[in-house]
Amino acid sequence: MSDNTFQASPIALAAPLPRRSRQARVVWRNNVVTVGGDAPVRVQSMTNTDTVDAVETAIQVRQLAQAGSEMVRITVNTPEAAAAVPYIREQLDRMGEYVPLVGDFHYNGHRLLTDYPACAEALSKYRINPGNVGKGEKKDKQFGQMIEIAAKYDKAVRIGVNWGSLDQEIMAELMDANSRRAQPWETRQVMYEALITSAITSAELAQSIGLNPDNIILSCKVSGVQDLIAVYRELARRCDYALHLGLTEAGMGTKGTVASTAALAVLLQEGIGDTIRVSLTPQPGEARTQEVVVASEILQSLGLRVFVPSVTACPGCGRTTSTTFQELAKQIDDYLRGQMPVWRMKYPGVEAMKVAVMGCIVNGPGESKHADIGISLPGNGEAPAAPVFIDGEKAMTLRGEGIAQEFQGIVESYVQRRWGTGA
Repeated sequence: MSDNTFQASPIALAAPLPRRSRQARVVWRNNVVTVGGDAPVRVQSMTNTDTVDAVETAIQVRQLAQAGSEMVRITVNTPEAAAAVPYIREQLDRMGEYVPLVGDFHYNGHRLLTDYPACAEALSKYRINPGNVGKGEKKDKQFGQMIEIAAKYDKAVRIGVNWGSLDQEIMAELMDANSRRAQPWETRQVMYEALITSAITSAELAQSIGLNPDNIILSCKVSGVQDLIAVYRELARRCDYALHLGLTEAGMGTKGTVASTAALAVLLQEGIGDTIRVSLTPQPGEARTQEVVVASEILQSLGLRVFVPSVTACPGCGRTTSTTFQELAKQIDDYLRGQMPVWRMKYPGVEAMKVAVMGCIVNGPGESKHADIGISLPGNGEAPAAPVFIDGEKAMTLRGEGIAQEFQGIVESYVQRRWGTGA
């Protein structure tokens, strides 16, 4: 090895920049979810049920919460939906699920929160879109009504600006001012400014009405990756409110997952963002919880949070024409995710476990040794044996048709031994 192998100073370790936002609180009973400041980046999701159906909505809220969503937003768009909110909250409390509920209001939120005080109390947070609270003179009045109710009940508020429903009065004023500039901005840049101006001026108005600034969370959601990055960098530069991140209408399947990951990862690495949502359009037959899984994976991949044990698996090659390792990797991953609602309470710390399911001798033993527990399945031409490694040491070798079931049992025993009571 050359004497010049190492540089004069070590290569910097990669780590997200620290966040500088103020801290907010979203509360239901004894469940206090802190947002911003030194708190973890939180995962949020939203139901797609008819809120009027309190039982169905409560069931989906619980599913999302069990998958890892720390706040769940529900649509509150009609008197019937507002009337159902306390019953949804009641159903969740009976199930022992105290995840905070967020009410999503557009157009008529001022009336619904005024006419249905039980709804206003049952919600932990209100989402208000400044572009949809009213026009002209009604805008500030109706926005003010909602803020007064939030202040009365000490509720958090997300002021959520969306470029699909941007305040057209602000946009028109900025476009008019831009036309008088010696060097006018591009239309897209004016739209960026309108999003940020709408969010910050609305937050300042809310504070002047009496809302605690620590109860304010801002978002400026767009559907383009580069647009989102540009807007949030500037929003974070201009204010210290907690920020909610997410592409609006991210899309379906791979497209939505990749676009959301590309945008959110850049911002989170820069220390921008306090809550996130991955707004996936569910594919036919796909569970709503998939958006929670993707959001959790983004945070876990960046090293910001740990939600579930990670499974390392090779992609496969000509050495591994058998699909056994692929099937086992999926089986183990599904098993671990399915167990987490129970394991979180029963085995604290198990979410940090690393499992390797590898397909041949090239990287199999090495990756398995680096994991807490790993298995290296035989590739083409290899002896029909699967060595299992536990805590870096070869523990046993599995053979035969029941390797998958045996390995799952070994994983379960390892979890109980390492993270169980008295471990």
